[in-house]
Amino acid sequence: MKDVLKYKDFIGTVHYSTDDDVFFGKLEGVDDLITFEGENVGQLKRSFQEAVEDYLEICESLGKVPHKSYKGTFNVRIKPNLHKQAAYKSLELGLSLNQFVEQAINDKLTSISHNNQ
Repeated sequence: MKDVLKYKDFIGTVHYSTDDDVFFGKLEGVDDLITFEGENVGQLKRSFQEAVEDYLEICESLGKVPHKSYKGTFNVRIKPNLHKQAAYKSLELGLSLNQFVEQAINDKLTSISHNNQ
């Protein structure tokens, strides 16, 4: 997704309202609803950074961890044939399907990270 802002290990998704003629967004990866807005890109970026700073201050004052915690489990829906191929390949490699999928995700993230450098 390209409509994101990044600041201090936080990501904000960005949208534009034609009705209000304003950019707006929300902080992702947190358990709370944190929003920001601006009439132009510069204002939007400043508003996003201020929202992050304000949220960090609030979390610190409450003794709360700012980032959402992830359990490490999630459901993935894929085409049956892809599921079958992954299951067979994991068997061939002596891996569980979970291990195979975890490695595939890790490999993709590593590849993306190297391409962005």
